[in-house]
Amino acid sequence: MIIQRKKYLDMLVSGIGNNLVKIVTGIRRCGKSFLLFKLFHNYLTESGVEENHIIELSLDDLRNKKLRKPEVLLAYIDEHLVNDKKTTYIILDEVQLVEDFVEVLLSLLHMPYVDVYVSGSNSKFLSKDVVTEFRGRGDEIRVLPLSFAEYYSAVQGDKNQAWTDYYTFGGLPQILEFDSEKKKSDYLKNLYELTYIKDVVERNHLRSPEGLEKVVQVLASIIGSPTNPKRMSDTFKSVEKKAITDKTILNYIECLKDAFLIEEALRYDVKGRKYIGTETKYYFEDIGIRNAILNFRQQEEPHIMENIIYNELRYRGFNVDVGFVESWTTSSEGKSSRHGTEVDFVVNKGAEKIYIQSAFRMPDDEKQNQEERPLLSINDSFKKMIIVGDSIKRKIDENGIITIGLLDFLLDESSV
Repeated sequence: MIIQRKKYLDMLVSGIGNNLVKIVTGIRRCGKSFLLFKLFHNYLTESGVEENHIIELSLDDLRNKKLRKPEVLLAYIDEHLVNDKKTTYIILDEVQLVEDFVEVLLSLLHMPYVDVYVSGSNSKFLSKDVVTEFRGRGDEIRVLPLSFAEYYSAVQGDKNQAWTDYYTFGGLPQILEFDSEKKKSDYLKNLYELTYIKDVVERNHLRSPEGLEKVVQVLASIIGSPTNPKRMSDTFKSVEKKAITDKTILNYIECLKDAFLIEEALRYDVKGRKYIGTETKYYFEDIGIRNAILNFRQQEEPHIMENIIYNELRYRGFNVDVGFVESWTTSSEGKSSRHGTEVDFVVNKGAEKIYIQSAFRMPDDEKQNQEERPLLSINDSFKKMIIVGDSIKRKIDENGIITIGLLDFLLDESSV
């Protein structure tokens, strides 16, 4: 099954000839190799590029192990270049396996008529170093698991059934190849246990895999809830009767972020225009992996919906924070008191800003007022939205607040 991941293909195509290393990053099994070796390769050949002007190497293939030596890899590429003043496209998958790979890629950029594309599965080697290590010569393309719109383009049929499958098993492309729920759940559990966790432990030389897994389970069980390492450490002591320091928990969280398993949404004071460092929300890159971590037992659709909305906003290129709005009320006795309300998402892209609430159900005016209250306390002219799990017709009220159904939001990228 071929899913045309047009968003990412367009990003690759727009980078052709820009004299930068195009670096494709993302969680393992999200489709990076397919994007480069199938979709981008097809684009090149259909655009008239000859096959002998495309050099492709999967460096995690044992047969290419010798090419992980810098001098051997460069010699191999030199040997396969066609000196006819036409561009040769070099595509290297899992390039972080090459020793001194940054120097190798910078060396390739010194060569005329060469365009370089690479992939990597963890930000420790690539994403965080794009600016520094590549000295401004790297162009990162972050690939996420399938969005719901991409997923639905493949499965078609009843949208509500597709949503149920998606919020249960997530958007890793391989999921679409399995014909039973058992095969899907087994795939996700094995992938988590045998690939993701093992990868994080080995890469970071962690001495306590059990502690890491406990932290992952807690994060999976509290998606969309504010927390911090100190609070988690206290919970382990009081509930789990285990001593895991907040410093260790913070290190585990950084390792999980580096592996693209989780992302964090920082708390932002909307009126004070500053970040509040006390608590953070964590979301999983793929909701299917999150569910597999909990053995598919904790299926609270409101929290899962919030996680998926977060992922969708990131897919659309927005920076996403959690909003905090401070307000004051005066009692009948004339006493003033300070209150804080939360806006689920403060969304930014350049000069564009949107405030978004996620509401699984909005059955009556009382619930609607509850969701609108934080938005109405923000005194600016930026767009304000409520995304509702119910199937409702898009509307805008007298306060300018837009209400839209979840599936309409997910299937229409112009909805925000």
